[in-house]
Amino acid sequence: MKPMKISYLFLAILFLGCSEQPIAQPNLKKQDIQPVEVPIKNGLARAYFAGGCFWCVEAICESVYGVEESISGYSGGHTENPTYEKTNTGRTGHAEAVEVIYNPMQINFETLVDMYLGSIDPTQVNGQGPDRGSQYRSIIFYQNEEQKQIAIQKVEELFLVYDKTIAVEIMPFEKFWKAEAYHQNYKKNNPNNPYIRNVSDKRLREFKEKFPHLLKENN
Repeated sequence: MKPMKISYLFLAILFLGCSEQPIAQPNLKKQDIQPVEVPIKNGLARAYFAGGCFWCVEAICESVYGVEESISGYSGGHTENPTYEKTNTGRTGHAEAVEVIYNPMQINFETLVDMYLGSIDPTQVNGQGPDRGSQYRSIIFYQNEEQKQIAIQKVEELFLVYDKTIAVEIMPFEKFWKAEAYHQNYKKNNPNNPYIRNVSDKRLREFKEKFPHLLKENN
């Protein structure tokens, strides 16, 4: 598969070059800001993603082998101490995000990015599914240059798969604000909520069908 991927990439670049059209680039934001690197604690590392409603993303992440816990919160904006009500206005700059606490001896950042990209529609601008607005936009947060390059490579590969523009942002991690207590483990604590049954359950089910090898239940 690898040689074929390189061949398609070459043909795509050749075609775009001949037609004098610009080659699509990853959506890099806040590149003048130095990312904050969160140290490993008790053998566990942390990664940060935004991809629509954090109830959905939290449940998907916690189904993955090597992930100890995922926490719902806010990141990517300019407002101090964001709340759900404020973030929901779209004026804080923050997106609903998750902090993924994982064992780097069992899963690495690259695989987490694969997990993340496989759980979203990377072409949907400012939202996922029925959730619309900048607070639901898709973001990969990186903490160092290695993570940044992994994110760029993974997003660039999507340009060969989709005919649409890739809406995923790549952004330096600055700070994660934990969401209110009632948002944590929301899917687990509210299984009969209509949104959970119609949206979150569907996203989780589709993810499990796509990535059975990543699931805790299969490892």
